[in-house]
Amino acid sequence: MLTTRFVTGAPNWLDLGTPDIDGATSFYRGLFGWDFQSAGSDSGGYGFFQTAGRTAAGGMQTTPEQGPPSWTVYFQSPDADATAKAVEQAGGGVLVPPDDIMDKGRMAILTDRAGVPFGLWQPAALRGLDVAGEPGSLCWVELYTPDIAAAAAFYHSVLGMETSAMPFPGGVYTCINPSEGGEDAMFGGAVPLADDPAEQEAGAYWLPYFEVTDVDDVVAKARELGGAVRMPATSVEGVGRIAKLADPYGARFAVIRSEQTMS
Repeated sequence: MLTTRFVTGAPNWLDLGTPDIDGATSFYRGLFGWDFQSAGSDSGGYGFFQTAGRTAAGGMQTTPEQGPPSWTVYFQSPDADATAKAVEQAGGGVLVPPDDIMDKGRMAILTDRAGVPFGLWQPAALRGLDVAGEPGSLCWVELYTPDIAAAAAFYHSVLGMETSAMPFPGGVYTCINPSEGGEDAMFGGAVPLADDPAEQEAGAYWLPYFEVTDVDDVVAKARELGGAVRMPATSVEGVGRIAKLADPYGARFAVIRSEQTMS
């Protein structure tokens, strides 16, 4: 699972684009206990979702022209400009060119060959998320893609990500880890869109997973708070108990109680 020992090619940030930041804050506060802290008057409305004073994610209010409500996963890059060029050379695209975010770091929003958006964060004063792998924080990411082999080749060429096959009841799961740290630093997986009709309809994307202590309770709270249950709470042998949700504005995410945390 993901930790805050960030290395090149691993997720080190994520943020929410939503048409109603106040409404989203209310939803995620009820779900995860998050509060929203503004990044300041010169931040364009950007702020931080925090748990016990530690930043678990970023977020801001967006317009329809900026895309649908969604979570964006950012990966660590030592040189955002060089990585953005590599993305273009590998058949991806640049939605937001690399730019300095005050003294905090340098960011960009790109797309892979399948058109899936993802971000880059080149750390400076802001290293990344303050918390990961704990209840109420990012612990895993999953790429839904039409072509696993093409996606694996793309992300390996631009960010050095490596993949490995892990057997599980009913098939094989493609795990993803950064080149630094090897499989011990595994942070996510890739799933063929064809294997999941619901995701196939929604389209290719990166899905963030948040660790929780009680998946069934979170699912019930999500419904109560106006969210949608895209996949009900399900136990997966060797993994844990998971559910796929969407907030009231349509941003998709998942929750998990990892098997390693179960008593």
